[in-house]
Amino acid sequence: MQARRAMKWTGVFPAATTQFAADGSIDIAATQGVLDALVRDGVHGLVVMGTCGENNSLEPEEKRTLLRAACEVVDRRVPIIVGVSELTTGRAARFAADAARIGADALMVLPAMVYVPTEAELEAHFSTVAAASDLPIMLYNNPTAYRVNITLPVLERLAAIETIVAVKESSANTCRYTDLINAFGDRFVLMAGLDDVALEGLMLGAQGWISGLTSAFPQESVALVDALAGGDMERALAIYRWFMPLLHLDAEHDLVQAIKLAEQIMGRGSERVRMPRLPLSGARRAAVTAMVERAAATRPCG
Repeated sequence: MQARRAMKWTGVFPAATTQFAADGSIDIAATQGVLDALVRDGVHGLVVMGTCGENNSLEPEEKRTLLRAACEVVDRRVPIIVGVSELTTGRAARFAADAARIGADALMVLPAMVYVPTEAELEAHFSTVAAASDLPIMLYNNPTAYRVNITLPVLERLAAIETIVAVKESSANTCRYTDLINAFGDRFVLMAGLDDVALEGLMLGAQGWISGLTSAFPQESVALVDALAGGDMERALAIYRWFMPLLHLDAEHDLVQAIKLAEQIMGRGSERVRMPRLPLSGARRAAVTAMVERAAATRPCG
């Protein structure tokens, strides 16, 4: 296991993709290549096996193998946050414990998949997973995708758990940032988690951005965050407005396929996905391709 180090929740953390071979197996070398390229392009951390990493399409041992490969290639250059997304709380806790042993720096913990919990069940799930390791935890709030909102009362009760330190906010409701800060001050680090309201989130108190489209355009994502941090709002807005047609893809149901197609067009990965997903086709594929090619021809960085 790699040595533990302090987690820095700032900057751009791409929600990295998992690369697959033609037969549907994980292409470890290609996945490591994607991760290494993102680090070399200046991202501040990585999220592996999140939504874009197709976590729920992976077998249990595949997840552990993939995390080992990620830790190996990244070699502590940037922190690795690994998604914890399981059908049951027991499976989630076991993976959290294994992730700590393998060398992850933090966990991104989702509600249990499929079942829509009560608030008490949601709290029990998060607290049980937190007890399984000493890793810092970022809770993933995405009510549109997972049909449950991590409410302020739930967070108030979870605030007693020291390792629950951050919230990835993927609601389109930007009021959440202010509501969370008003309720908790700096108790929880906030991370912008929905690409097409990312700048708003960063302006309202998010310390970092967990991004899907960064996988295709990392230089622009880093430049946007750097411009905002440096007080150059004109530059930040110019990049954001250029980026926005693509950032909207992160809010669509086929975001994984669209982001992987964008990666492929930009020479950064393959569009292969694991079933039940299928690659984009027909008019949708043509539309996304045109968007990416237009962005590539007018990119403000690189």
